[in-house]
Amino acid sequence: MRRLFPVTDQTPPVSAGAAEAGDHDWSLDALADAYAYPEDGAWLRANMVSSLDGAAQHDGRSEPISSAADMRLFGTLRALADVIVVGAETVRLEQYRPARARAAFAERRKAAGQGPAPAVAVVSASLNLDFSLPLFTEPLVPTLVLTGAAAPSERMRAAERAGVEVVVAGDGPGVEPERVVRALAGRGLTRQLTEGGPRLLGQFVVAGVLDELCLTVSPVMTAGGAQRIAGGPSLAVPSRFALASVLEEDGFLFTRYRRV
Repeated sequence: MRRLFPVTDQTPPVSAGAAEAGDHDWSLDALADAYAYPEDGAWLRANMVSSLDGAAQHDGRSEPISSAADMRLFGTLRALADVIVVGAETVRLEQYRPARARAAFAERRKAAGQGPAPAVAVVSASLNLDFSLPLFTEPLVPTLVLTGAAAPSERMRAAERAGVEVVVAGDGPGVEPERVVRALAGRGLTRQLTEGGPRLLGQFVVAGVLDELCLTVSPVMTAGGAQRIAGGPSLAVPSRFALASVLEEDGFLFTRYRRV
């Protein structure tokens, strides 16, 4: 992996035992340092992958357009987060499981006052979720469900019976993005990471609460009618982001943009 931007003469150090095949001079510690969260306040970061022709997935999943290096960064970003915010449809399509503790990041998380693994927060208006899945029954940190006050009462009761905490973050059937960020921050979950899907990311973009986008540009073309990384209604005026960094490996570009 090599840094293309910002240009610097400094070479990231390799931690003993941390480098893997293809890491070159980037260790997991170096990646974690490069992607460290700001120290103060809530910060919502998105991590997405896109093909060269704008597809966020292929055959309904992101894995076919990803790579080993992309998954290494994916794991690093998860290891830095307090909470992973994800839409219910993505949970179903990607077969989400609880976030796991990773030994390589244990000391870093302990020093930051974090638990062994990030919590997962599932956003769902309908609460049409299978609460018997490992995501809800086997997490190291209890999985949260975020919904609106008008969500179906029978599904609310189903979540309660399963011991799943439901957080109301909207007055209607769905959530309000600003309230999602505040509700999680109020629980001490300020280092926030969303992995989509496109509909949820679009909501965060339109509401103006997305602070940072980590976008992997995959060197593949898919054609077809796959979704973009963000969907839903468009903004009247496009939201401007500034380029913060670019890494490259095997033709994959790992870009990071911050809201201006």
